[in-house]
Amino acid sequence: MAKKTEKKVYSDIEIAQAAELWPICDVAKEFGINEDELEQYGKYKAKLSSSLEERLKDKKDGKLVLVTAINPTPAGEGKTTTTIGLTQALNKIGTKAVAALREPSLGPCFGIKGGAAGGGYSQVVPMEDLNLHFTGDFHAITSANNLLAAMIDNHIHHGNALRIDTKRIIWKRCMDMNDRAIRDMVIGLGSKANGQIREDHFTITAASEIMAIFCMAKDMDDLKSRVERIIVAYDLDGDPVTAKDIKATGAIAALLKEAMQPNMIQTLEHTPVLIHGGPFANIAHGCNSVRATRLALKLGDVCVTEAGFGADLGAEKFMDIKCRKSGLKPDAVVIVATLRALRYNGGVEKENVSEPDLEALKKGIVNLDKHIENIQRFGVPVVVALNAFTTDTKEEYDFVKKHCAQKDCEFAISNVWEKGGEGGKDLALKVLDIMENSNNEFQFLYTEALPLEEKIKTIAREMYGADGVEFEGDSAKNLKQITKMGFGHLPVCMAKTQYSLSDDASKLGRPSGFKIHVRDVYVSAGAGFVVVLTGKILTMPGLPSVPAAQNIDYDGKTGKISGLF
Repeated sequence: MAKKTEKKVYSDIEIAQAAELWPICDVAKEFGINEDELEQYGKYKAKLSSSLEERLKDKKDGKLVLVTAINPTPAGEGKTTTTIGLTQALNKIGTKAVAALREPSLGPCFGIKGGAAGGGYSQVVPMEDLNLHFTGDFHAITSANNLLAAMIDNHIHHGNALRIDTKRIIWKRCMDMNDRAIRDMVIGLGSKANGQIREDHFTITAASEIMAIFCMAKDMDDLKSRVERIIVAYDLDGDPVTAKDIKATGAIAALLKEAMQPNMIQTLEHTPVLIHGGPFANIAHGCNSVRATRLALKLGDVCVTEAGFGADLGAEKFMDIKCRKSGLKPDAVVIVATLRALRYNGGVEKENVSEPDLEALKKGIVNLDKHIENIQRFGVPVVVALNAFTTDTKEEYDFVKKHCAQKDCEFAISNVWEKGGEGGKDLALKVLDIMENSNNEFQFLYTEALPLEEKIKTIAREMYGADGVEFEGDSAKNLKQITKMGFGHLPVCMAKTQYSLSDDASKLGRPSGFKIHVRDVYVSAGAGFVVVLTGKILTMPGLPSVPAAQNIDYDGKTGKISGLF
């Protein structure tokens, strides 16, 4: 008898490196983009010019589909993989679809999470370029952020005509790497020429207000007006000092002029993907740029986009911040889950999550329940996409399908990691069906008129299931000051752990009987929201004990990178 050979399973980077890419001008041509509307960065990536936006401005928008997920677990859910697979599947069944995604940060790439190019046969390529530097947008944002920081200190060094209180400088420097050692520091040490000694801080580029402004601005004029409103410090009388006062607006705009144009690459099946901006959803607003999303809506019949982490974070901010400020409206939402992640939420240890366990699934599905309810709270039709694994069982699939029906939402099994667009056809058909035949009564979670404190309590209650909110330290006083300054109408951006519905990462499933602990509040006046720091969340992450960077290598002979994921 012939010996049965096992099929080799290729890693994501091996699949990506084996792919035959089309020249980006050919991908663009398929979607009606002229070659002179591209600014090419090599053969396989390009920026889209303002002339394309101008030409398409009167074209009718396509439909907007948001992909979100349950709370992330060590087992992984595959949200970006599903976003890419769904886009490929829609194109396979004759619906022109374009994806709009965030650019990965170097921090997670070299840390614990890895990149954000999707996986298996539902990836964007070239994945190495995307995950490492790409077209330089993050570096431009980092430079713009740090230019403003340098100009503040330079102003103080040369006489401090604005009477800035050096103990109330709130603008932080940034870099695009996890580095706990520079969260808090003292600068200006040494001789007088080195500047005034003061406390300073670093945040990761994904959490910079420049990043948020970059993603919220509709054009360069809007970006400049937003930059002018950035509050960088307070003077000795307690009045705000802005970037306009520092005279930094023009230089920042000059640094960002190229970065402001959306980037385009392709999926493994040669469908276009617009990549632009990259704020995290746990410490920032978690959505790609408004500009890229709007352009994708013009290019395709459907734009598939995603928001970071679970529906308690990214999706809520997509609705209450991005949609509110841009006029966008989602036509459908896909919630991504896996049986492995649901078992984990049901109490199974991470090393055993691949083993079938219906009882654990029944306990852990409450996490999915809450995310379904969260999206339904916004009045948008929902499909649950269950990413398939070979260890899954039909009994477990049938249970989840029946459970979703009881929650009044559609359900589809997704095989996009293994089969690409072909494995997402059922999901694509479900998405098209609910957009066509379901009621969409989109509404925001709260009104602008609601006081900031009540907005925070509403999100904690409605999205997280909290019993209440505790305002610690100066957070309550800061809220009053922000309101007094005229920013009480702004939406709030909750900075919270992504791993739990609560602000305690260890509380899995659907916790109850907890409160959200607010430790600080500040206004991002240029971005147009108030940031609320909860629990132990940090805006400058650290690397894990075994960072992914240890496994990444480059072979000078083959020209190939290994270890990226």
